[in-house]
Amino acid sequence: MKKLRNWIPVVLWMAVIFTLSSIPDLKSGLQPLWDLILRKIAHVVEFAVLGWLTFRAFEVSGLPRTRAVVLAAVLSAGYAGTDEWHQTLVAGRHGAPIDAAIDLVGVLSGLAIRRRMTAPSSKL
Repeated sequence: MKKLRNWIPVVLWMAVIFTLSSIPDLKSGLQPLWDLILRKIAHVVEFAVLGWLTFRAFEVSGLPRTRAVVLAAVLSAGYAGTDEWHQTLVAGRHGAPIDAAIDLVGVLSGLAIRRRMTAPSSKL
């Protein structure tokens, strides 16, 4: 049961991403260039969090670190792809391969930060 409990934050965060992707014609109200920059930063951050949480869930489940990283990357990147597809079904939104690539940058960033922060200390 404890291992399953570690997946609750992952599922909840995926629900947050899904909900944000369901908002038609999502705009910040800023000038177009700043709106674009803000939305791309949001992509990176939301998928960095997903990568972090997914890695944590796999790692706490007892998987070796390298396997946990790979599986977290695959699962999170797969979710990024489905999120872009989902946006094609929402009025005023569109899915874009570049956004999936930006999501992947976020996933890899979250994984790198999590792995770095939880790596065993090495003595020189």
